Amino acid sequence: MFAPSTWFGRGAADKAQTTLTDEPPAVDALPPAAPPVETPAPAPAPAPVIPVATPSPAAVPASIPAPAPTPARPSPAAPPTADPVARAVPSAPASPPEAVAPERARWLSKLKSGLRKTGNSIAATFVNAQIDEDLYEELEGALLMADTGVKATEFLLDDLRRRVKSAMATDASQVKSLLAEAIADLLRPLEKDLVIGEFTPTVIMVAGVNGAGKTTSIGKLTKHLSNEGCSVLLAAADTFRAAAREQLGVWADRNTVEIISQEGGDPAAVSFDAVNAGKARKKDVVLVDTAGRLPTQLHLMDELKKIKRVVTKADAGAPHEVLLVIDGNTGQNALAQVRAFDDALGLTGLVVTKLDGTAKGGVLCAIARERPIPVYFVGVGEKLEDLETFSAREFAQALIG
Repeated sequence: MFAPSTWFGRGAADKAQTTLTDEPPAVDALPPAAPPVETPAPAPAPAPVIPVATPSPAAVPASIPAPAPTPARPSPAAPPTADPVARAVPSAPASPPEAVAPERARWLSKLKSGLRKTGNSIAATFVNAQIDEDLYEELEGALLMADTGVKATEFLLDDLRRRVKSAMATDASQVKSLLAEAIADLLRPLEKDLVIGEFTPTVIMVAGVNGAGKTTSIGKLTKHLSNEGCSVLLAAADTFRAAAREQLGVWADRNTVEIISQEGGDPAAVSFDAVNAGKARKKDVVLVDTAGRLPTQLHLMDELKKIKRVVTKADAGAPHEVLLVIDGNTGQNALAQVRAFDDALGLTGLVVTKLDGTAKGGVLCAIARERPIPVYFVGVGEKLEDLETFSAREFAQALIG
């Protein structure tokens, strides 16, 4: 590609070259007028002709109406300007596509395998199908069965009709590709990177219902952060469940990171001590593991609000991230959890787990339509490498099958 300055410079050079090519024909056009001067005509006639031909400004206006400069202008100027542009445009697409890392490829394979049931259901609607109302009705049923919800399903179908009409699609396979694009565009607002390092320490508060995989996700996230060179401090604020402290302690030992915990202590006090310890020890990240709770348990939700208030007292800007871990198998119930926890805490991101089993996955479309909170990570298994960043395009392709 060419920088704008080069384009302008090239245009100025062409213009100068055009001006130079215009002048010589004007000079050449004057000598033919000299022969009449040499004829035995009156002697005073040559005297006025010589001063007129000497100054170049007088020659320029005389050559403007002449037809010679008109054909001369496009011939030298047009080819040099057109060639570089023509070569620069195809250079970008000519570059080879990015190769997917082997780890990412294995993770995508597990994601597609986990969403295979949904993918097969949606893909079946396109087999030997015609583009008519029957196809859209079958797609509506398949999307609703995939937990996309009524609002997201209606939005996707309306968007799909517009895309089919705009692309003048004539084959069902084209409609399938257009549906994948529509889902990817719907999920695009959920793509966001988890920023670490803007604050020291970056305090991340993690919430979720019982059994969603919250503590396991914290352990995996700790491993990823450690691999990136971040120093992590864990806070075991789930003080009521002994197994939670032990489980988090195991992850701390695996990742060789420090942990702050108290048996039977106040969860808010543990969180407060952990943030202060993180500041004193100059840790990069403080991960606060809160107790699992249902959004319908109002007293436990109030306790979550208290933890957040106390963390803010320890660090005025904290918590910098409030994550909710949701089970991908819970369907529309996951959307209800997002609403409740977001109203109580003001969520900044989601972690979707257990998409390797019977999860339908369409609930992310419902979340994108009704509560577009970024999805930082997606989990497809128990291993450390099974937790990966979210990509709208990859998820849409896995969902469609």
